[in-house]
Amino acid sequence: MVLLPKVAVIIVTVFWLSSSATSVPNTNVTAAFCNVGVYSKGDPFGISLEYVVEELETVTPTRKSYDYFNVSPYPNAFAYGHATCNQNLTGSDCTSCLGAAKTTMFGSCQSRIGARALLHDCTIRYEQYPFAD
Repeated sequence: MVLLPKVAVIIVTVFWLSSSATSVPNTNVTAAFCNVGVYSKGDPFGISLEYVVEELETVTPTRKSYDYFNVSPYPNAFAYGHATCNQNLTGSDCTSCLGAAKTTMFGSCQSRIGARALLHDCTIRYEQYPFAD
């Protein structure tokens, strides 16, 4: 009978430790791809791109599937975007991963009209044309 309370304490401790454990998204870069076309400073595409990427970063982690496509609302220079995260991540981990993906994408593909960054736990992409991943 004395063994039962000890077993209960061990079980509760294991559940408590597993519920308080935290993880970090794997932001190792798998690949980065850049469109050969470029846009210049002041180009309306830059405004569209800023809108699309900001929305990808904020909306994707709120989606149940962490999968989100969007398009800018500016008809004079549309930008199209897509982002996904590993579904095993938390929303905040998805946000962190997408931030790292954005940094990789813009660091590798400055002023390009299309780019994509693939990290182990997330991906982000934008183009000047509609696409389906």
